[in-house]
Amino acid sequence: MSKIIALLTDFGTEDIYDGVMKGVIKSISPDATLIDITHSIAPQHVRQAAFALLNSYRYFPNGTIFMVVVDPGVGTARLPIAVQAGNYIFVAPDNGVLAYALANFSDKRIYEIASTEYRLPMVSNTFHGRDIFSPAVAHLANGVPIDKLGPELGDIIQLPTPELTIQENQIDGEVMHIDRFGNIITSIGELHWIDPHRLVLSPVFGDTKSNVPIESTHARIIVGDTEIFGIRVSYAESVRGDLLALVGSSSYLEIAVNQGNAAQRLNVAVGDRVQISIGEFDATVRD
Repeated sequence: MSKIIALLTDFGTEDIYDGVMKGVIKSISPDATLIDITHSIAPQHVRQAAFALLNSYRYFPNGTIFMVVVDPGVGTARLPIAVQAGNYIFVAPDNGVLAYALANFSDKRIYEIASTEYRLPMVSNTFHGRDIFSPAVAHLANGVPIDKLGPELGDIIQLPTPELTIQENQIDGEVMHIDRFGNIITSIGELHWIDPHRLVLSPVFGDTKSNVPIESTHARIIVGDTEIFGIRVSYAESVRGDLLALVGSSSYLEIAVNQGNAAQRLNVAVGDRVQISIGEFDATVRD
């Protein structure tokens, strides 16, 4: 059975980089199945890539090898690493890009990709995606044990934790991602519907892990100088041009415009603050 290799980069598709990496992988592991998660991460935006990986890896079958190349430190002392975590393998620069996803695994082993046997013969200082990471994932797909790549390491580089602060009547988060439709995806999640008027927030980030109930019709969302009242179940509860808050497909709070661009309308950027005023609720509902 062929191995799946899933690719996530900031290389785009206009240049040769993505295609060349695939060529290297297939030259070493012809039977590997390659899947593009995305190549449209903003250039050098490690945090955006970490968030994208967090919200995508779990949809892949056991045994998938993830190659994540968003690498502003290429050519520096940062290490190339391979991590066995649960039933997955993650290959990436050790710059924090794996931090959010690997936080979900208690069982993980981390290795430096140091052996020259599993690299290309010539390694450039600017394209480790081609010369180090692609050969490594290809050899792993061929069955090379991960511990053959190099010495075991103690831990990985971490990233700053996204903002998610929960107070009695208020939740503070931040904008994590803006997709190509202009939808504003926040750090406020995971959100799950209990019924058409009530949600529960099970925090992914922050220090609070208790579930927080939210009355959707009483919630007031504040983004910049704009207030949005209520959290909708779907776009069907709005008309074209409406600004609305809803729970997105990855279970985070999103701000959107029905058939429009919310980020442009609100002049919002990644990192901006988002707040939910949730009013009074029965504290006994918390887990």
